[in-house]
Amino acid sequence: MLFQDRRDAGRRLASVLEQFKGSDVVVLGLPRGGVPVAAEVAKALGAPLDVCLVRKLGVPFQPELGMGAIGEGGVRVINDEVVRAARVTPYEMSEVEAREREVLEGRARRYRGRREPTALTGRTVLVVDDGVATGSTARAACRIARARGAARVVLAVPVAPHDWTARLGADADELVCPHTPWDLYAIGQFYVDFSQTGDDEVVACLEEALARPAGARRAPAGRATPVDREAVVRAGPLVLRGQLTGPAGALGIVVFAHGSGSSRHSPRNRVVAAGLNRAGLGTLLFDLLTEEEETDRTNVFDTDLLARRLTDATGWLREQPEAQALAVGYFGASTGAAAALWAAAEPDARIAAVVSRGGRPDLAGPRLPAVTAPTLLIVGGHDRLVLRLNREAQARLRCENELAVVPGATHLFEEPGSLEQVTALARGWFTDHMAPAAHTTARF
Repeated sequence: MLFQDRRDAGRRLASVLEQFKGSDVVVLGLPRGGVPVAAEVAKALGAPLDVCLVRKLGVPFQPELGMGAIGEGGVRVINDEVVRAARVTPYEMSEVEAREREVLEGRARRYRGRREPTALTGRTVLVVDDGVATGSTARAACRIARARGAARVVLAVPVAPHDWTARLGADADELVCPHTPWDLYAIGQFYVDFSQTGDDEVVACLEEALARPAGARRAPAGRATPVDREAVVRAGPLVLRGQLTGPAGALGIVVFAHGSGSSRHSPRNRVVAAGLNRAGLGTLLFDLLTEEEETDRTNVFDTDLLARRLTDATGWLREQPEAQALAVGYFGASTGAAAALWAAAEPDARIAAVVSRGGRPDLAGPRLPAVTAPTLLIVGGHDRLVLRLNREAQARLRCENELAVVPGATHLFEEPGSLEQVTALARGWFTDHMAPAAHTTARF
């Protein structure tokens, strides 16, 4: 069995976990690679998603030897046998724990902000990772979940060694794995794409899951219903993959134009999209380029091509029954911002608002004066070249417009809190400028 990527692995893992659908279950992903897998499982089961933050406590003079582990809420599990054999003193133990807890709390703030961890007391907990090799981290995670009050702990992974039940059976009430090969040397050998999962992607997964429950609750009779589905977007003769999401009674829908070769899976754009969903806006994230086209970097800077794709996708969107009543806005990043402004300048575009994140509006060139949609340009304060290009482009706009500078942020808005500021700015701009189209009834 070969998984395309972690999302694919999560969907396949979810197919063997259907017995948990509808039950009081919480899905915990192990950062970082386990979180995209867990996100698909939580989505399929309609369950809340959280991270299981675990830090190993290593023996001071032999850190690779674990003498225990810590989790959130002051939880700790200690291997007394190792502590005695290594003659670790209480002072040494407290020093190691203090150091590791500082790291753990830092990651908790990065991933959740001010949100509290999901309560586990009395619930079934699915601990999910992208695979098991030695199993030490998964074993610690199961123990932490139980120490936090889980009534039942299930360890679920897409791939594990054939003898994994003998290794980990005592740490979980149930073990679930669809693929247990004899020749497992490394988890990555069973993935086509096993690229590293970044912190931004972890945050995006959690933000998406937070947005989903409000949209997934059953709407009262006679009211609009939410949507969250994969989309096959038609752009001329091409088929482009996308994700269409919207809460019940959406105010409008925002189409994302990715830049610099990124796809609909862009973690930064997914963070923003989740924030817009929570504010009552629908979103369409899709690939502007096919996989073959992405190999040619000139396509990334072909503003005319990207704008035509965006226009075609907008036409497709307006034909969908869920979106026929909704005003449409554009959110563009990097070169995608130029495409958004280019497409918004078309005479019959009917775009309600445009937001650019770290964009290159200068690449829209002579089209800028023709844009009529209210436009917000967001730039990092330390992204000096792009800030200058945005100021020059803003001078050419004739529509309502603003330039918002996020202090201390660089081009990718990787600094703590900067992407949250982008989300808040975009949310405010779209909700202020978008309204349902006239004479129709929204079906989100």
